[in-house]
Amino acid sequence: MRIEIERLVVGIVTANCYLVRCSPDGEAVVIDPGAEGKKILAAADEKGLKLRYIINTHGHGDHIGGNRYIKEQTGAEILIHSADAHMLLSARDNLSTWIPGGITSPPADRLLADGDTITCADTTFTVFSTPGHTPGSISLSVADVVFTGDTLFKRSIGRTDFPGGSLTDILASIRGKLLTLPAQTVVYPGHGPATTIGQEKQSNPFLE
Repeated sequence: MRIEIERLVVGIVTANCYLVRCSPDGEAVVIDPGAEGKKILAAADEKGLKLRYIINTHGHGDHIGGNRYIKEQTGAEILIHSADAHMLLSARDNLSTWIPGGITSPPADRLLADGDTITCADTTFTVFSTPGHTPGSISLSVADVVFTGDTLFKRSIGRTDFPGGSLTDILASIRGKLLTLPAQTVVYPGHGPATTIGQEKQSNPFLE
């Protein structure tokens, strides 16, 4: 089947969370449940989705804030790149100390690396290591789409001024991994509207 994707905008920094249906019977993953776990689960329930995995594209607080609630309610496994795994457990490391009480998550159930695959029913996601926004930032390629977290946005790129960020690394990640995908590949970023690889090759001012 063709995957079905629903975008939810969550939290006070308006991060994108994606529900991805992987099979007709409702097996699904949630990518970057950054906040509002009840809202995310309500949307999943409305569509009859059974969440198997929680996949974090990186460890910042605005992308992991719903992990705990969703895992407690569904038992879904938490997946994150090994270089960002420590951020799940530390509000200081995930930059959420400005929120009263901070944000933390249960630890990862599986640590990801470049080239790994994540299988949900008949759907396979390929993990691209795309460091630069954080050391453990990843992008997820599946079918004709790619989820880029805070690496690539429409006409922009992720911030690199946070601890562990690198402008050199993020540009290398985008050019070496993401821009090699077919031009028609739809890009679902961590913030803002969708775009395509072809559009970003033509119009992203950071990639000139």
